Amino acid sequence: MGISVKQLISIAKEKGGVIATAESCTGGLLAAKITSVPGSSAVFDRGFIIYSNQSKEEMLKVNRETLIKFGAVSTEVAKEMAIGALNHSKANLTLSISGVAGPGHSAGKPEGLVCFGWAGTNIEAGSELIQFGQIGRYNVRKKSVSYGLEKLFNILN
Repeated sequence: MGISVKQLISIAKEKGGVIATAESCTGGLLAAKITSVPGSSAVFDRGFIIYSNQSKEEMLKVNRETLIKFGAVSTEVAKEMAIGALNHSKANLTLSISGVAGPGHSAGKPEGLVCFGWAGTNIEAGSELIQFGQIGRYNVRKKSVSYGLEKLFNILN
């Protein structure tokens, strides 16, 4: 089924949600999807595209030790990315995405492995790992964006 951006914007307006994203493997596609709909400016503050480890540290204050110990594609880093986006924006709900879009594996982690993190002013920060499988770069990114929209919707709801 999937959640539409219009549904996300509607529930965010209803609940007073202001969203920010922190994206690595999706390269800003989630933010682009959200802002493609008129009225999104009422609920979307900003998006961080933090592809390199250095940018994760500099822009979102992800701990270097977390990156070294767990790697950029980890639930630990995804959670820190979401917290960093919350602390460096005017949002009250953030979602982060870090994964291996492919083709092939990266740092021993398989293609299609994607970690999502979330944080908010009224929710406990968390993270989860999803394995979309070896479905190709385009499809991993597309599924990550769809999953991200659903995650934001469910948190707000």
